[in-house]
Amino acid sequence: MNVRRFLACAALLLVSGLTWAQDKVADHVSDTDAQALGALRNVRNHLDTDPTAKIIVVAHAQGVDFLMEGAKDKNGSPYAGPVSALKSRGVSFEVCEITLKTRGLRKDQFLQEADFTPSGVVRLAELQGQGYAYIRP
Repeated sequence: MNVRRFLACAALLLVSGLTWAQDKVADHVSDTDAQALGALRNVRNHLDTDPTAKIIVVAHAQGVDFLMEGAKDKNGSPYAGPVSALKSRGVSFEVCEITLKTRGLRKDQFLQEADFTPSGVVRLAELQGQGYAYIRP
């Protein structure tokens, strides 16, 4: 009987641990044209399946462009609407400040939904160290 209880507890801990890991996701966007639409779609689908997921989108290099005021996808649709909708569902969008410096961009050029991080690559490493799953569309 004690063996059964032990196995049941072990299985429960394993399942809860796997579920916990799946609830934290770091999405990496480094190229707006190739990745932004896919990333936004993946994040939306993830939240539709698991509304409690904690998702952080980290953008650097050319990947920050979709978070800029007035940015549109290749079909002419603004990114602002989907970004705002996902932000209202708890998604964080973080822009690399090294990218701002190297590209001569300013924080006031970005959507109000954007937050900033000193280094996108360092932030991704930190998140992975905190148990976030790494996704790159």
